[in-house]
Amino acid sequence: MSDIIHQLPDSVANQIAAGEVIQRPASAVKELMENSVDSGANLVQLHLRDAGKTLVQIIDDGCGMSETDARMAFERHATSKLRTADDLFNIRTLGFRGEALASIAAVSQVELKSRLHDKELGTCIRIEGAELKSQDVCSTAAGTSIAIKNLFFNIPARRKFLKSNNTELRHIIEEFQRLALVNPSVSFHMYHNNKIVFQLPSGSIKQRIVNILGNQYNQRLLPIELASQTINIGGFIVNPQYAKKVRGEQYFFVNKRFIRSPYLNHAVENACRELLPENAFPGFFIYLELEPDTIDINIHPTKTEVKFSDEKAVYAFLHSAVKQTLGKYNITPSIDFSGDVNNGLIPARHEMPQQAPQIQVDPEFNPFQQQSFNKSAADPRIRHNEDNWQSLFEMAHQKHDQPAQSSLDQPIDTNAHTILPDWEQKEQSFTDKKIFQFGSSYIISNVKSGLMVIDQQRAQERILFERFMKELSSGRISTQQLLFPQTIALSPDEFGLVNEIREELSVLGFDIGDFGPNTIIVNGTPHDLEISDIRASLEETLESYKNQKKDLGIDKKIRIASSLSKNLAIRYEKKMTEAELRHLIDTLFACEVPEISPFGKKIVRILRKEDLFDLLN
Repeated sequence: MSDIIHQLPDSVANQIAAGEVIQRPASAVKELMENSVDSGANLVQLHLRDAGKTLVQIIDDGCGMSETDARMAFERHATSKLRTADDLFNIRTLGFRGEALASIAAVSQVELKSRLHDKELGTCIRIEGAELKSQDVCSTAAGTSIAIKNLFFNIPARRKFLKSNNTELRHIIEEFQRLALVNPSVSFHMYHNNKIVFQLPSGSIKQRIVNILGNQYNQRLLPIELASQTINIGGFIVNPQYAKKVRGEQYFFVNKRFIRSPYLNHAVENACRELLPENAFPGFFIYLELEPDTIDINIHPTKTEVKFSDEKAVYAFLHSAVKQTLGKYNITPSIDFSGDVNNGLIPARHEMPQQAPQIQVDPEFNPFQQQSFNKSAADPRIRHNEDNWQSLFEMAHQKHDQPAQSSLDQPIDTNAHTILPDWEQKEQSFTDKKIFQFGSSYIISNVKSGLMVIDQQRAQERILFERFMKELSSGRISTQQLLFPQTIALSPDEFGLVNEIREELSVLGFDIGDFGPNTIIVNGTPHDLEISDIRASLEETLESYKNQKKDLGIDKKIRIASSLSKNLAIRYEKKMTEAELRHLIDTLFACEVPEISPFGKKIVRILRKEDLFDLLN
């Protein structure tokens, strides 16, 4: 048998390695911008064309490279950061493994120009698919300029899996923001198709946050500060009253590196738990500094996950720092002992005589004599008709001896699905049924088999979802124009999301126009919908839509319809009139799937008589 094991060619091995590091244009942006920051640059410029598919160019004024260094930078595992294995436990830079440039050059056309500050001329290198095409002396500015053209040009199968330009641009903006937030002393500029997206001057961390996310964050940020011998914690937490229903601005940085950590997320959320609304999440920008030998940042190819040598200590410090900030700025509930202890009490009037309570007794009352005491005459507040007592007991015995007869006899929709087993293939009107609201969150009504409980918010989500899906399918536009249009400033990420789903929002009834860079004007909203805060509703809808994009199996229209239905539905703790309750129930059971919300949660639950009997015994 001949030998079958052989070594892969360098070109194939480089493409395989590139697949681990470079997944999309945003991956190349991250690696190249990290190199620019490591080079000591004061200004980093990012130029994009077609969301990075055609061009990604990074220009910096860093230290630059010599001719030899420029050529060696494209070799695999070539790095200036490591000399021995022990250096892995003392890493203070962003890039260190020497895989980025080699991987990028394997799947794109690269042109690099670089010059040292003390040299008059620089070097220009051109590489295509890991093959060196040329290296010449050139005239260029001090620093480095690297252009990545036609990413995945030699791997069509990878290129066709790239998403739309709006989607890829959002991923690039995410990487850009993460690096900009942790390096406020560096100026960052970003351009897309020759249009300015960001121009971030150097400044403080708070200024950088406000410049990226908008002026509204200037009053929302609460500073965090805690220092110890093992860990330093700084940054900001967003005032809990501005918490969002979905995870929004949540950033952890360890030694100037962005990380994801559900464990640390829990520490912050647990510290804010008493102040957060139900199902809301806090926003934060938290910077941790530890000794490099206490963390391992080499456990993930993208280096977004780290391992702490003492996770419990980091958790405790972080939890304490957040608690301290909330207490320092009087965010936590407190008791005021400086006020008058009699505040709110009406003082007694001393001039009024005090009388002891007296008991009135009827000496002629005889409980063994019929009709010896007319209670209604003694107390005019109590009224009853004694002649009806016998008929009342007869009715009770009849109900006990005979099975209850349902008065639900008018079908709502013959196409509606059956969800109650004893309705026998028909949904029926609730006109004759007693309906009431419990806890301003649930609707309760009696049915033949027991009690029916309906979650009012999930019911409204289902109704709106099916309505939106019909409108998206039919293209029907129904808009109510606003008397006073609202101007909303969005982050570039949110603005990109609006552009991605603008057509679908228009079909659903949103009249949205551009008002300026990253700013929209809302002229109209879907009809018959109460939107008290358009900004908050739109932000939550965009965030919910973005989170659902992680599930590739969900259609775009379904994501939009479910996101809008969730954020525009009737909220819990809203009191409704009986007419509104009946209309909600009738509309729900006219839906195609009335028993399940768009997010797979139960809407209706039947408490049977047997279940109630077990609860009471």
